[in-house]
Amino acid sequence: MSPLTLRGTTFRNRVWLAPMCQYSAGPDGVPTDWHLAHLGARAVGGFGLVMAEATAVVPEGRISPHDVGLWDDAQVAAWRPITAFVRGRGAVAGVQLAHAGRKASTYRGFGEGSGTVPVDDGGWATVGPSAEAFAGYAAPQELTAAQVADVPRQFAAATRRALDAGFDVVEVHAAHGYLLHQFLSPLSNHRTDAYGGPLEARARLLLDTVDAVREVLPEDRPLLVRVSATDWTEGGLTVEDVARVAAWLREHGVDLVDVSTGGNVHATIPVGPGYQVPAAGQIRATAGVATAAVGLITTAEQAEQVLAEGAADAVMIGRPALFDPSWPLRAAHALDDKTPALDHLGDPGATVRPGEPTGWPVQYARGSWG
Repeated sequence: MSPLTLRGTTFRNRVWLAPMCQYSAGPDGVPTDWHLAHLGARAVGGFGLVMAEATAVVPEGRISPHDVGLWDDAQVAAWRPITAFVRGRGAVAGVQLAHAGRKASTYRGFGEGSGTVPVDDGGWATVGPSAEAFAGYAAPQELTAAQVADVPRQFAAATRRALDAGFDVVEVHAAHGYLLHQFLSPLSNHRTDAYGGPLEARARLLLDTVDAVREVLPEDRPLLVRVSATDWTEGGLTVEDVARVAAWLREHGVDLVDVSTGGNVHATIPVGPGYQVPAAGQIRATAGVATAAVGLITTAEQAEQVLAEGAADAVMIGRPALFDPSWPLRAAHALDDKTPALDHLGDPGATVRPGEPTGWPVQYARGSWG
């Protein structure tokens, strides 16, 4: 529960909400009251960083027709009350900017189907580094060199809108088989121009994108990048590869690397408690950059161990936060951490009565026992 400062931004603790797609926007990519309730509840629940889901930088970059975006000003206006609420509850408001590439235009699930949404059903033609499909999806169109060179501009424009919308932190999504990961991985990038071939060339688009975003962000605002540390497949990205990329990211002004794995091809992944934590630790140690760990971190004691052992500087909590919006406050209680009461009444002297657990919003303190 100790604070963490990156550049000029201080996070009240190191328990951060992982970006998780809600697939609940309208066809125009505008966030709704659902996003206010979802993200706002986690801010009230004590998360240090509340990261909004993968937010498309262009319409064709959406994972599904129901994804949120930041490609026009109507979306900016809709995000503002959400970020204001999150920040007003003491959390840092973050957004993950993304382009899904060849994994775009898919059904959101929810019993509506799977795979690629046809154009006549509201879908669109997808793009990628090469004209090779993700298994089970429609084949993408290979981006021209000029189109590739335009991607950093798209991320930069979305970053300007994110700042206007009230976000404090931007994360560039380069994981889970989406466009920037597709360029990084030799399993999906078969280009023979300046964006393909050796790792340095495959990383060019990501580094150009980071440069474009960093130029827009004020000096005191942190920049995060989510990576997949391994493709879990022979011939794909390895942790050693991604550690090299993370070192380059640090040199290009990235403040923290959010370490996940997989997603670019179908693979057998040895899923278990904390299964991605070693990758975060290895990247942190070898690249000299702060990291966040994510993936089946479910208990307070486990999260504390990740940080105490130096595997990461923060932990991202995902699925546990879906069924417990107050996961950080319960974790503090489990670890007997005496954090101050969260003031949600605008009264800096607000507190709970003697003997009550601390850390809870004053409005909820009576329900925080046990």
